[in-house]
Amino acid sequence: MVIAVLQGSTRSERMGDRAAKWVVAQLEKRGYEAVLVDAAALKLPLLDKMWKEIKDDTSAANAELHAKLAPLAELYARTDGYVVVSAEYNHSAPPALTNLIDYFLEEYAFRPSAIVCYSVSPYGGVRAAMQLRALLPEVGLPTIPSLQPIPSIGSALSAEGVALNQEMAEKSGKFWSEFDWYVKTMKAGREQGVPY
Repeated sequence: MVIAVLQGSTRSERMGDRAAKWVVAQLEKRGYEAVLVDAAALKLPLLDKMWKEIKDDTSAANAELHAKLAPLAELYARTDGYVVVSAEYNHSAPPALTNLIDYFLEEYAFRPSAIVCYSVSPYGGVRAAMQLRALLPEVGLPTIPSLQPIPSIGSALSAEGVALNQEMAEKSGKFWSEFDWYVKTMKAGREQGVPY
């Protein structure tokens, strides 16, 4: 099964790489194919038209954007769930993350999402997560009940995404087990048919 890991921070000295690497490693340990989707690498313009509005338009005006979004559409078509890795900017999610999410809609339907939030503060980005709890179900990505906050990320994870404290090393199992259940259950449900 495939999980798309959406990383939303675009800051030059972001700590999100640590969280994203840790997430990918956790998913791979559980047998998933984890594919990182990095808003900083994609450099998407502010949303004007969604993928569904330009996917059949290969004109020169849309060529660059089409080239960036077409591989994402292919990935999302085979994705079974999403993990959203979010920093906290002014008590909210990074604008590049919401912009990345907003380009698609139908591709998310009936797939679960999990939120991994982080900050350099002791709060671990949970205020951004509350913003994402409103956005993600609206685009078709119901969130699992648990969150995985990473407080004081600089001392919680190494630059390679390796846990540096007992909390990160041992206490995230429930979160990942819950996500695993939702991914498998919703995949089985999609195979039986969806309401529309």
